[in-house]
Amino acid sequence: MPNAQKVSTGKPKVSGAVFRAPAGTTLPTDATTALAAAFAELGYVSEDGVTNSNTPESNEIKDWGGQTVLVVENSITDDFVFTLIESLNPNVLKARYGDSKVTESGANISITADGTTVPEAVYVIDMALRGGAMKRIVIPNGSIKSVGDVVYKADQAIGYPITLAAMPDSTGVNHKEYINLGST
Repeated sequence: MPNAQKVSTGKPKVSGAVFRAPAGTTLPTDATTALAAAFAELGYVSEDGVTNSNTPESNEIKDWGGQTVLVVENSITDDFVFTLIESLNPNVLKARYGDSKVTESGANISITADGTTVPEAVYVIDMALRGGAMKRIVIPNGSIKSVGDVVYKADQAIGYPITLAAMPDSTGVNHKEYINLGST
């Protein structure tokens, strides 16, 4: 029987929503345990939130008469899209440009934008659900697939639109999801 109490939205936790750590960092295995110290919070995400496109691509095999007799999955894309809007946060800049391309010295931040690829990293997306439930998405091998345009405009937050590809880890897992229902 349908239950309206099981319908939820996903909102960022007060303590942050998107975190990044170097590849090889110990992964969380549930929705509520504190993250390892290596995880850096990436601050506010735009009002568009986080979108996960987990899309298989398939090929239809047809018989001589044109009727589909088999559908073969030949690839799958597992992407996460979000816009980081804390443009003064060094962790955001490091996520966008790479750790070695961002330096801090007192009140100064220096960014070197070049054609190098940002190394793969571990990403965690935490969110609060209805009724005190918590959800955590763990991406053990995230690679920046694309970045959108950065717009500098008086009435708009500077943001870094990122498409993150969840690549398979050594066990073939693209991402894991954990939900803690809280006190139900």
